Amino acid sequence: QVQLVESGGGLVQDGGSLRLSCAASGRTFSSYGMAWFRQAPGDQRECVAVITRGGNTNYADSVKGRFTISRDNAKNTVYLQMNSLKPEDTALYYCAAGNPYGWNLCEGYNYWGQGTQVTVSS
Repeated sequence: QVQLVESGGGLVQDGGSLRLSCAASGRTFSSYGMAWFRQAPGDQRECVAVITRGGNTNYADSVKGRFTISRDNAKNTVYLQMNSLKPEDTALYYCAAGNPYGWNLCEGYNYWGQGTQVTVSS
């Protein structure tokens, strides 16, 4: 069992930056792939960034070059550094843990946090 708690969301202006954090409970954090998803009202959930237990990463085309996912296994934490934010990045951002599979590694997540809101004003 893994419990995930996100933090770091907030209101930022167009072009600004935020860093999201996701703290995981348990002693098996390093054995999981981790991901960030987001969902805006009325939209489907989008897989934003993935980092495998081996440190390989994958990003949605919409955030490539602007977002960076990283993990610190000693702190049981995964991060999402978001730069050059745009109003269309506004969404509830969720952290997830699991054994990723699929062409974009966005399947296979069994554990989810409650989410942290990111709002980008124009």
